[in-house]
Amino acid sequence: MAKSLRSKWKRKMRAEKRKKNAPKELARLKKTLGLNKKGEDAVMSDMQEIATVVPVDKIKKEVDAVVEGAADGDDNMDLDSERNKKTFLNEHGQYPVWMNQRQAKKLRTKRMAQKSGSKGKPNKKKKGIAW
Repeated sequence: MAKSLRSKWKRKMRAEKRKKNAPKELARLKKTLGLNKKGEDAVMSDMQEIATVVPVDKIKKEVDAVVEGAADGDDNMDLDSERNKKTFLNEHGQYPVWMNQRQAKKLRTKRMAQKSGSKGKPNKKKKGIAW
């Protein structure tokens, strides 16, 4: 794309605005991170009001336990519900979230055709061009 005068002017003005707002943004960022005006760390009791503070040792122990569990061969995923591998339905009769409506409709018609065929009713032939 060509470098028009308008785009050059807008780029220049955005740069000026960044220079002007930089000190305010830095102060806001330090306040958000919990640093006081001297740049030192804030008191941990103040941080506990904002977030849950967990010691590093406890987190490392949990991570090590998870890694060891995975190394032992406990690779089983915890599924919230069991699905039928053929129909993709769970115990509540719901299709998976990732399945689109067209796929679900195709499976549903296939399932209904099998049900009606097993009751002794003849399957209807699809209409088409008779060539």
